[in-house]
Amino acid sequence: MQPVDVALCLAMDVSASVDFEEFALMAGGTAAAIRDPLVVQAATSGPRGACAVALLLWSGVGAQDVAVGWTRLDGPEAAEALAEAIGNTPRLPAPGATAIGEGMAAALALIGNFPGEARRHVLDVSGDGRHNQGRPPGPVRDLAVAAGITVNGLAILNEEPELLAHYAAEVIGGPGSFAMDCADYPDFQDAILRKLRRELGGALIA
Repeated sequence: MQPVDVALCLAMDVSASVDFEEFALMAGGTAAAIRDPLVVQAATSGPRGACAVALLLWSGVGAQDVAVGWTRLDGPEAAEALAEAIGNTPRLPAPGATAIGEGMAAALALIGNFPGEARRHVLDVSGDGRHNQGRPPGPVRDLAVAAGITVNGLAILNEEPELLAHYAAEVIGGPGSFAMDCADYPDFQDAILRKLRRELGGALIA
């Protein structure tokens, strides 16, 4: 893959607390956000004119799957193809516990195997519950930060109203990192849209 400004891994929770309708809202909302002209503009306005995006789905220990491999986003046609792939992705891992740290570790491995060169590496973690299985997310976050990877979070508050604090304390880290929340899955599309604009737009100021 040709060099890009940002390599962004989207890591989404598909644990037992996420039903199939909620998963469809996450996948469809992310696809719609990828198509957004301002997201495409943010992805292509850096010095290299492109970003790369991958989607990883995670639940319990040993249940992480790469749903969409690294895809170059360099204009509207590429955005449409990527959106189609994300919107049509099956729910691959079996529903299980909420192993945030394990999902983050799998995402870091995916970033480590990025087939190109990027000015920034970003991990975007989305979920609706606290870590409850496997390695804790904090030490994995610290490994990411030590490797120069920024970790951002999107906490869905439908089941745990205080989840944003958990994400802020245990998940996010690195240069320019941030955590956002949304009230429920119907609000996910707007939240991920704002998040992607911010994450990819950072290419302009990195």
